[in-house]
Amino acid sequence: MAKPTVSIICALSENRVIGDSGRIPWHIVPDLVRFKQKTLGHVVIMGRKAFDSMAEYYQERGRDLPKRTHIIVTRNPDYQVDLSGCMRAQSINAALELAGKIEPKEIFIAGGEEIFRQTIDRADKLYLTVIKGEFKGDAFFPDYSEFSQVVSEKKRESDGHKYTFLELTK
Repeated sequence: MAKPTVSIICALSENRVIGDSGRIPWHIVPDLVRFKQKTLGHVVIMGRKAFDSMAEYYQERGRDLPKRTHIIVTRNPDYQVDLSGCMRAQSINAALELAGKIEPKEIFIAGGEEIFRQTIDRADKLYLTVIKGEFKGDAFFPDYSEFSQVVSEKKRESDGHKYTFLELTK
């Protein structure tokens, strides 16, 4: 059986900021739509902080987490999540192994900073939304210059931001 593609999906600014105080510093609806379209029906691996932030976003809006399997990476053995479609793994290796048993085609890595750093060298593909400008932040995306093959590039503007949807491979 072929190994699934490991893809990272992330929105970042030109100075590679991905977060500030546990929040995403922008709200770009087409980026959220793209995230949903790409990841729906797949396994999504994320760190505990990133997952808690996303779960809070959906709970504030009275919505369930969309139809995907979430694997939350945490070193805390007591961490519990009482949402359907969610599992816990104590390491990236364990998460990828578990994801590979569930998802035969494509596994998505969705953050945060530490998870991206641990997986950038293992990723086959990047789905990035690069927001024009430099933002203040305390969480950053790792260097991705190794991903030099542009599969697609679409420049957009909405919600007061100029941005580019990029799909890159090594």
